Amino acid sequence: MTSHHPANAYSLLADIGGTNTRVALSEGARLLPQTVRRYRNSEFGGLDDVLSQFLIAEGGVDCAGVCVAVAGPVHDGSAEMTNLDWKIDTRTVALAARAETAAILNDLQAQGYALGHLPPSTLRPVVHAPDTPQDATRLVVGVGTGFNCAPVYNTRTRRHVPPAEAGHINLPIRTEEDFDLCRFVGDEHGFPATEDVLSGRGLERVYLWVSTRSGTPREKSAEQIMRAMETQDDPVAEETLRIFIRLLGSVTGNLALLHLPFGGIFLVGGVARAVSAYLERYSFAQALRDKGRFSGFMEAFPVSVIEDDYAALTGCAQYLAHILPA
Repeated sequence: MTSHHPANAYSLLADIGGTNTRVALSEGARLLPQTVRRYRNSEFGGLDDVLSQFLIAEGGVDCAGVCVAVAGPVHDGSAEMTNLDWKIDTRTVALAARAETAAILNDLQAQGYALGHLPPSTLRPVVHAPDTPQDATRLVVGVGTGFNCAPVYNTRTRRHVPPAEAGHINLPIRTEEDFDLCRFVGDEHGFPATEDVLSGRGLERVYLWVSTRSGTPREKSAEQIMRAMETQDDPVAEETLRIFIRLLGSVTGNLALLHLPFGGIFLVGGVARAVSAYLERYSFAQALRDKGRFSGFMEAFPVSVIEDDYAALTGCAQYLAHILPA
């Protein structure tokens, strides 16, 4: 097949979510938005099939490199995903892309590499703070299908975004209400992890807990809960959002104290975007800063919501551009 793209002039990027995979090309560090295509994971046996179909659609492009962002832990060049039975490792990805250089990142790492390279219009401030140095540490906090974070460190020569699995740390307990929720989650899962509450399915779990406490246990999907917030016809949904946002603020504040992101905290993910309209109403900033004698210190951390659906692809392009041979 003759490609309409010159050989080794472009790189292949993929962002694998729980339901869909986005694939695109980049030219150097620049994502080419017009090439982005979305594929439903359930229709493919593996990532190699997705990449092959994309390359065919693009006329058989010969890629210099490939970088994949995955919603799951990455270790020693291999990735694990909770909801997908796909084999994802650098060798398989390189072969599928017919590329000499291959990399796999956690999706929050990719978001971290994208910071500073996104259109300003896609960053929406939700908590203001004094201006900070451009090279200060930043922190990405992801709330979507799961929960995770990634600190972003800038040095004189490069950016470093280490991986984490913050969704599996304990939920904070400060009140009787917190303890009761943790016990409810622990009875179901054996361990009250952060993403068992601060995620899409976590939002649903908090709703079930709130309705159970009120004596009328019932379930709603995350989408139904957010729709009820718009129509304002469900007090259980409102109480659910209050608790969810308070815990999100508390956990984000804990992570901020670990990483000291004077360059800003950036919330990403579908759930983060969905609840962002209610952060002020339910006192997210107060929960973030509620650290006793360190409360004033916490005012140094601004918070923004990333509203760019292609941010992980942009991060993959940035990362790949720095590891490709000159």
